[in-house]
Amino acid sequence: MTTATVMSDPGAGFASMSDQEVIVRRARTEDIPGIVVSSSRLFAEDGGERDPGLNVDWPREYGAEAFAAVQRDPGRLLLAALHGDEVVGHLSGATAGASAMRPVVSATLMALHVRPEYRRGRVGARLVDGFLAWARERGAAYAEVTASAANADGTRFHERELFRPQALTLRLNL
Repeated sequence: MTTATVMSDPGAGFASMSDQEVIVRRARTEDIPGIVVSSSRLFAEDGGERDPGLNVDWPREYGAEAFAAVQRDPGRLLLAALHGDEVVGHLSGATAGASAMRPVVSATLMALHVRPEYRRGRVGARLVDGFLAWARERGAAYAEVTASAANADGTRFHERELFRPQALTLRLNL
């Protein structure tokens, strides 16, 4: 897996509409079932293929409860991308406060998925823009995302969004 970092960009905006009339907003309770489906697709598409240690049933088994908890936590973010009433993508993120070791607030983009038929409509970019705006509001000095090294499309997407390689995690499956 690689970890990429993006520095805050005060000029980045948070758009709410695309050419496909997809709305990006903070997730609401009624969005959670669709986010569970979106998360299940992410786990099947990305995790199941690339991380044999990942429980690909996690979204179905624990997602609804976990996503509801995110909504109650001010240090966490859950965004939904909607076409009409249908969730076509989601993003989850979190901030971490400053510590003696790392004396700055940081933000982590934890999960991002957009259905394939919406990927060319800048839906993913708008989800990231919303995450970065939220992170800036919380005083984050930087944001990071981890992507599977085998996920070339995901890595290219994050690099287009100005994330740059910062660290490399090497793993040995035993």
